[in-house]
Amino acid sequence: MRALQRRIPWAAGVVLPLLVVPAPVQATELSTGLSLGWYQAGSVPHLAVGPHVGVSWPIQRDILFTVHDLCTILPPTQEDGPGVYNKTSVDIGVAWKDGNVSAGPSVAFYFVPACGVSLCGHVAGMAVGGHAQTNAYVAGPLGVSVNVNVDWIGGDSQVLPGYVSVVVVAGPVLRWSSK
Repeated sequence: MRALQRRIPWAAGVVLPLLVVPAPVQATELSTGLSLGWYQAGSVPHLAVGPHVGVSWPIQRDILFTVHDLCTILPPTQEDGPGVYNKTSVDIGVAWKDGNVSAGPSVAFYFVPACGVSLCGHVAGMAVGGHAQTNAYVAGPLGVSVNVNVDWIGGDSQVLPGYVSVVVVAGPVLRWSSK
């Protein structure tokens, strides 16, 4: 009986995720790109370079389930050192032949330069927030992608006691589809 009790949680751990994750109806799509934009935590904006990747599965005719990852790299400036902000989101969206739009919750891990009212320095931690992305494919698989992320960062930091972080990046995107 004890062996059976040990097998049931293991089996549930394998079977339940298969029931929760939507199965592809038409085609799985992989998109990747490199975006350029700005990042702001506190009062000083920073240049942001963001390689990103997304995997989308149709769950209905034009409805998508998408997982996105955006790794924003903040190059060092004369005032601040480098930073990194890695955000992963789970989105629901709408797709059409030449594009898609999606939005959903996100979680981010970060080590970023920030300036508060009287002190500047690096802030590190985890943030929850929201994400929205749109991709417009203008030449076959080549297109333009715009990502917007809004998170609450800072917490108990002396540099930034709690603030909204906004990341907006845009750039080329390339997609691959399997049918």
